Amino acid sequence: MKAAQYFIEKLGLQQHAEGGFYSSTFAGKELVNTATGERPVYTSIYFLLRSSDISHLHRLQSDELWYYHAGSSLTVHMIYPDGTYEAKKLGLNIEAGEQPQILVPKYTIFGSSVDEPQTFSLVGCMVAPGFDYADFELFTQEELLQAYPQHAAVIRKMAYEQL
Repeated sequence: MKAAQYFIEKLGLQQHAEGGFYSSTFAGKELVNTATGERPVYTSIYFLLRSSDISHLHRLQSDELWYYHAGSSLTVHMIYPDGTYEAKKLGLNIEAGEQPQILVPKYTIFGSSVDEPQTFSLVGCMVAPGFDYADFELFTQEELLQAYPQHAAVIRKMAYEQL
């Protein structure tokens, strides 16, 4: 298996504000109107997360589809708008409950982690309507613990202490 650094270099991945590495790959040519402005109908990125990284808890105003590409499985941690928590595994070991695609519905607070030590996961993420930082919210532990104290363990693991 290729190392994380191979994909970071060959795919031109840059550090992402939420954690990990990414590169924009596609954006729809058609535009749609949203509450925060005009967006491409979709956008897509490569996203790489090493086991030493965390994709910190954040929220989008659009649906995001995740697609497994390479490396170890990736856990997507989600706190839905109704306050329930769910962790889904993105990967190809179907018998172990992994899925090659996962949907994170809009308004869901989510982050991701690679549980297997000394490895990484390379995935694709498509956002529809397309991603824009105006629709991106990154959370601190304090903010989330006030709203969702029942999920303290995952919040302490997956959210920034301070921004």
